[in-house]
Amino acid sequence: MSTATVNNLIEEFIHLPLDDKVYATEVIKKQLIEAKREAIDKRAKTAMAAFRKKRTKSGTAKDLYRDLESD
Repeated sequence: MSTATVNNLIEEFIHLPLDDKVYATEVIKKQLIEAKREAIDKRAKTAMAAFRKKRTKSGTAKDLYRDLESD
């Protein structure tokens, strides 16, 4: 979405009656929650695929820190 479009959206929002602002805010919050869920689902599927293909590492927390420090 372009900056101009976002600015137009905000400008229109400012002029809405309070009830409409509340409703629009609730809709936007629910859509944001759903978008976050979809992103988590996508990351989980990617991680599970990597795990199944044995592209992941396992070990203790110390192993993890050691591995991170060596990068």
